[in-house]
Amino acid sequence: MDFTLPAPQMELLARCPLFAGCDEGAIHRALRDGGCTVAQFETGQILYQPHRFSRSLGVLLSGSVRVTRDALVISVLAPGELFGAAALFNDLPDYATTLTAAAPCRVVLLEQALVSRLMDEDARIRDNYIRYLSGRIRFLTGKVQSLAAPGVDGKLARFLLGRLTPDQPVLNVASAELARRLGISRASLYRAFELLENRGLITHENRTLRVTDFAGLESYPL
Repeated sequence: MDFTLPAPQMELLARCPLFAGCDEGAIHRALRDGGCTVAQFETGQILYQPHRFSRSLGVLLSGSVRVTRDALVISVLAPGELFGAAALFNDLPDYATTLTAAAPCRVVLLEQALVSRLMDEDARIRDNYIRYLSGRIRFLTGKVQSLAAPGVDGKLARFLLGRLTPDQPVLNVASAELARRLGISRASLYRAFELLENRGLITHENRTLRVTDFAGLESYPL
């Protein structure tokens, strides 16, 4: 089936971690493949849960998705982010987390067999996927560490390490949205900004957060 996406969503797909740097032909081939579907979810609908999920890699095109395990909010996905990697290339009967639409959203779902073909056909897609998985390992490691963090500065530090790299050190996000993702108040977030800025680890101006010292942030005391 050939799905036609609006230009902004095509651009988002082209910039997502799986297709970054690939030509449009690879994306159009994926959208025409029978292993690709586009789905809509309303606020509160479940995308994935431990005993009901698809062995597909998803790309969020619009809206937001909350990722939880039991009562713990692990992250909130924004447009352009991937989900579902934990369902691929294993025989486990359940999925690790619950994904819930936090706002009306649209997603592209790529079945496991299609992801395999795409990686065989284009080495950039293979390398992108490996890079994405490496980033997820780093993010989840930081998430575990942040559970024991005594302050919001540690929580912010681990969040930034899970999202940014020396090659991509900038995060553009509103303070209100970032506070919501971290589960803290805006006042607490601004205190965390001040603590990390005073150590020369980050800069913050308007919606732009930049990590200026990754080594220092990685060794930040928790």
